[in-house]
Amino acid sequence: MTGLVKVIGSGAMTNTINGILDGDVMLVIGSNTTETHPIIALRMLAAAKNGSKLIVADPRKIGLCDHAAEWMQQRPGTDGALINALCHVIIRDGLEDKKYIEEHAENFEAFKSSIAGCSPEWAEKITTVPANVIEKVAHTFAKGKASGIYYTLGITQHTSGTDNVLTLANLAIITGNLGKDGGGLNPLRGQNNVQGASDMGCLPQFFPGYQSVSDEKAKAKFAKIWNAPMTDKPGLMATEMNDAMSDGRVAGLWIMGENPVLSDPNAAHAIKALKKLDCLVVQDIFLNETAEIADVVLPAASFAEKDGTFTNTERTVRRVRKAVPPPGEARDDLSIINMVSDRILGKQHNGYHGAIDSVFHTVPPFASEVFDELSTCWGALAGMNYERFENEVLAWPCPDKDHPGTPILHKDGVPRGKAWLSEITWSGSEETPCADYPFILTTGRVLYQYHTGTMTRRSEVLEGAAPSAYVEMNQADADALDVKDKEIIVASSRRGKIEIAVHVTDRVKKGLVFIPFHYKEASVNLLTNDALDPHCKIPEAKVCAIKIEKLKHV
Repeated sequence: MTGLVKVIGSGAMTNTINGILDGDVMLVIGSNTTETHPIIALRMLAAAKNGSKLIVADPRKIGLCDHAAEWMQQRPGTDGALINALCHVIIRDGLEDKKYIEEHAENFEAFKSSIAGCSPEWAEKITTVPANVIEKVAHTFAKGKASGIYYTLGITQHTSGTDNVLTLANLAIITGNLGKDGGGLNPLRGQNNVQGASDMGCLPQFFPGYQSVSDEKAKAKFAKIWNAPMTDKPGLMATEMNDAMSDGRVAGLWIMGENPVLSDPNAAHAIKALKKLDCLVVQDIFLNETAEIADVVLPAASFAEKDGTFTNTERTVRRVRKAVPPPGEARDDLSIINMVSDRILGKQHNGYHGAIDSVFHTVPPFASEVFDELSTCWGALAGMNYERFENEVLAWPCPDKDHPGTPILHKDGVPRGKAWLSEITWSGSEETPCADYPFILTTGRVLYQYHTGTMTRRSEVLEGAAPSAYVEMNQADADALDVKDKEIIVASSRRGKIEIAVHVTDRVKKGLVFIPFHYKEASVNLLTNDALDPHCKIPEAKVCAIKIEKLKHV
């Protein structure tokens, strides 16, 4: 399954942002696009205005719902069941793209058998989405000339996150929407240049370009390029490190551009683990909450104070140019890494230095030289360089210097030859409501704040627009608990508790509550579940069970 799975693993869009305007059906699932990706949402709204049918699947009433032809309000954690039911209807009613499946897919019969029992009526009992709505959406999507799928963390941050993505891939494959203008499978990346970081090998099981450390040919290639022996042992995922720190397997940690004290689920466990380290180094542009407990803080430069490249969600690589010098003692990330490496090398008197030695016997590399090296490591970047970036917009794969780049993947089929249709059996969330914890909590972002607020909460304008945390609650639940709008309540899970203001709204159904995760004063990740997807180790931050109680005054 290497071809399609590598693209799914990379988290990259198969299509383009502007190409949204070329489709006639959009399925947006697990993505509050207007607040988390507002520029992309503008393309979606423009497409809807031009006649494209917008289908939204989300537990909350998000901004896109006002422009949607259909809104499926599924229970959190039931996405896989919903998607399997859509595939069931498409196959049952003969709407699949038979020619595409025959020429470009395999394992169809086994896949077909695996969803034989996933009827709309079966899915309605699990998701609460009416069976007739599921049938209507399936017909709309399958009959579209170009139907695109767009999703974010609402799909992936579950113990079944990998399975959810594979079910979406199944939907794209059986309707022939891979390699089609306006179609495709399009994860929208959640942070600036997170696509570039993944591409460059910031994943513990991959060398740059998603080349597995367990692949002997990849090992040999990188050993030759870097003049050093390569291990075939994957490192730890970020979500596995808290347990490793807690039991002493990890003694030191160097964190760059991340704030796990606020962003990690079950945050109390994360904080306790970080404090057990012998040495915690944080490299960031501001003294965030994680930096406050660090042993060493390395002041870094912002995007406008350094050279390099960013790769966005559609795989487009663009130059970043230094506009102003970093303030004070701050340095760009590459310089900091070079300086630390140089000092480590200077303290070594024996042993193997390898690639570090060969770099630092003269002068540290510039960003352009690092990129030139990367273009020899991964064929998808082989045709890119800083000179071309001056005049061209290039998306990988770009295998040679005469290649124009690849805005849309899989036009001629997937790299492995045929796309694999996965047999996925839906499984529920790790934690579901009970008598003690009767509410489902889901989390997300708001338009005016970004991630853990390290930058946005320093802006008076943005902070003024969204200054504090809140818990969205249905009127019926508020009445049952005898709480009023803006009243401070206590929200607690099996992992922690916070005090937070109530916001009574019709955006959530009875039994469901929503809390944004930007605010340290009421950090929702003290409540969230750190149970992991068994495949990719992503945490189930989007679903957990909580209780809400009136604040007792003493």
